[in-house]
Amino acid sequence: MSRNLDTNALRAVIAVADTGGVTRAAGVLNLTQSAVSMQVRRLEEALGVQLFHRAARKMTPSSEGEKLISYARRILTLNDELLMQLAPQSFDAELRLGVPYDIISPQMPAILRDLSIGYPKMRINLVSSYSKTLKEGFQAGAFDMILTTEFPPPEGAEVLSKRRLVWIGSPDQGAAALRPLRLAFKETCFFRPVAHAALDAAGIPWENAFDGDSETVVEATVAAGLGVSARIEGQVAQGCVALDANAGLPDLGVSYICLYDSGQAKGDVAEALRAALRQGYGATG
Repeated sequence: MSRNLDTNALRAVIAVADTGGVTRAAGVLNLTQSAVSMQVRRLEEALGVQLFHRAARKMTPSSEGEKLISYARRILTLNDELLMQLAPQSFDAELRLGVPYDIISPQMPAILRDLSIGYPKMRINLVSSYSKTLKEGFQAGAFDMILTTEFPPPEGAEVLSKRRLVWIGSPDQGAAALRPLRLAFKETCFFRPVAHAALDAAGIPWENAFDGDSETVVEATVAAGLGVSARIEGQVAQGCVALDANAGLPDLGVSYICLYDSGQAKGDVAEALRAALRQGYGATG
């Protein structure tokens, strides 16, 4: 007898994997923490596998979880594409927005909630990915607007704010003293070459502690004390801490939060979204 997967549960699993925990996932999905936990648990029970390793308030996908997440992303992409093709166009406005993983919270849930109240017939198709991937999609016409975190800010982008880059490590900060310094970055991370250049200029030898394509695994590697990484100040992952000057690591300068706007989206809803992004991610955001 065939079985069917619950797409809501798949979305919950992906959100937990992308954010590293139930609390952040609940904010992204606009659900309660208990609802997210229940969806993940029911899917684990239905499949008879453990999808996450749970330790120190950090949830990282198991090998079975990684496999399911890969398929789940494709399933949900097809599901959403089909619904968009078949559903009647009942929305007054539909906007395509891309936002990097590292700045999704806490601003985006509040922005989406406020806009949905003011414009109940609006739809925002939000995609969260890496800045490099979002820029490629924007250039291909896949988005009306995107946010990015970049260093330095390129031409053609509206700079909303600049935030300090900080080194992050485990609470015991032991990995910062290792030489060569072990680094945990995705290959596509904009902060990776910034960290390399700063360490080379300071004469600090380094090596890669991680090779892969999962931001969740990067954060787990850092939280476990197996390496250090870099984040925007105030956006440090659960289980990690910002390292201070006593760690002896070089200054990383600042990262810029940028807005790219195709200019194709018109009307009150588009203007409201632009204003919300500028306020939420601006210098005072």
